[in-house]
Amino acid sequence: MLSEDSLRSIESGSETDLTKVLEAFNSENAQTFSFPNVTTDFKQKCVQTITGRLKCTLSSKCQILCLQALRIYSREKERMEVLTSDDTLELLVKLSGLQYYAEEEGEGVTIQDGDQDVMVESQKCLCNLIFNSTVAQRYCSEKGCIVGLVQRLKTYGDPDLNYEIKFFDMRMLFLLTALPTCIQTRPKIRYELHGFTYLMEVLDLTLRAAEEKRTGLGDQDVDLCSEILKILFNLTVAVEKKSADEEEEAHFMRLVSVLRDLLMCTTISKDKQEELHSHTVNLLINIPVDFYEELLTPLNESDVRGVENKDVEYDGKNMEAIIVLIEFLSKRLDRPSKSLKESLTPILHCLCEACRHNRSIRKFCRTKILPPLREEVKRLPEEGDSLRNRLCKQLTSPVTEVKDLVAHFMFVLCKENVNRMVKYTGYGNCAGLLAQFGLLKLEQGNTKGDYSSDSEDSDTEEYSELKHQINLVTGRWEESKPDPMEGMSEEQKEHEAMKLVDAMDKLHRQGLIQPSRIGPDGRPEPVSHILELAESGGATAAKETDSD
Repeated sequence: MLSEDSLRSIESGSETDLTKVLEAFNSENAQTFSFPNVTTDFKQKCVQTITGRLKCTLSSKCQILCLQALRIYSREKERMEVLTSDDTLELLVKLSGLQYYAEEEGEGVTIQDGDQDVMVESQKCLCNLIFNSTVAQRYCSEKGCIVGLVQRLKTYGDPDLNYEIKFFDMRMLFLLTALPTCIQTRPKIRYELHGFTYLMEVLDLTLRAAEEKRTGLGDQDVDLCSEILKILFNLTVAVEKKSADEEEEAHFMRLVSVLRDLLMCTTISKDKQEELHSHTVNLLINIPVDFYEELLTPLNESDVRGVENKDVEYDGKNMEAIIVLIEFLSKRLDRPSKSLKESLTPILHCLCEACRHNRSIRKFCRTKILPPLREEVKRLPEEGDSLRNRLCKQLTSPVTEVKDLVAHFMFVLCKENVNRMVKYTGYGNCAGLLAQFGLLKLEQGNTKGDYSSDSEDSDTEEYSELKHQINLVTGRWEESKPDPMEGMSEEQKEHEAMKLVDAMDKLHRQGLIQPSRIGPDGRPEPVSHILELAESGGATAAKETDSD
């Protein structure tokens, strides 16, 4: 720890003395995140001494050591006020180069002269302070820091600009668009400073550079792109999904085109590719539904003939991006995750919206996920390794969000047709969704998606042969079973029926079950006594007899 003697060496000693003291302090506290034994007054004195020396002329090495010490102090979440005075924050913004860029005007922005390693250490300090202090958040939102960050984006094509400067710029911009105190920065960055456009250009620039090298995106490229995608997510999180003016339309068309390229690009590391796809999917959720068409590229006849893998062509369009999304879903279903909700809900939501509002995407996804049924109907819908089987398994997931999204996605693939949904999942698996939509009577409801009136569902010969023995509740073919009441008299049948009623009534009175009937709205309606179910069944039968 620093002592009074140490502070005197920092304040007025030579650079050699300063280096010796701070190297020892930084090494000793490399993994320290709090200083419970240091009083607030002494911590403030340490910070003031270090920042005071930073204002003097120092070598780059000494500047970096001072900034590293400040960064160690900035990790402590308590007592942030000693580090967030206007004077300290102004110094850090200046040393990070952001003051220079904030004062630059026009498009011709050039890289600031100076030691870029010093800038990086200052950026790291600012990242910690912004994350831990609302005072730092407000200061950086209002005092030109954001302007400097956006202006420096214009220099990212310069090969002399250090990668770490770009990365920590984006980390700061992410924090300043994500934290609740800074929400007002989003429209300023997006509209006033045109940050939306500059961020897309950096993504495009990174993709083109990797394409020229023919090596795929490196780990650093993916990390930078991921930070940018997170910022773009924050900037679009409150966007109206169904309307956009002419300028925004152009932005979104361009953005989805870039996102398609990100889905299609290769990366050196496979793990990094999944990370990149994950952030891309998250951003696609915010895109207005009309622009999902940009994920597809039209193919003319010569293009179709030239495509090596014919599976990517559907309805005259290139479906490679959609194939990547389906494969991403498949990987997430295969991999056990600590958080099923975080792992599956983004991709399910993305595909659900894309299929609901784009006919070509839905029809293609249906061929991959719900192909015509054949011999597999001899198994339960949730048994097997196909995408359909694995999705059906999630229809009974304890995670409500996952269960509901899977059901909605499969319902959309079935063109929101109840009978088709029951066919592919079994009535038992989809009963929750049907109850939610008031469709338990198996009547067709009002559809919300872009669906054609033509039927895409034709039974295969194998399915047609087994169809009459399929149990609609389980969705599985079952061998014919003998009638358990065969040979019973009417009195015996009535006796067995009353035994069943008594058993159900007992369970009801014990609070173990809640008998329900289907109400007029197609949703479950609790009954007060088990015999009401018999009355309901009798009334339904009488109604059907009258209609006959």
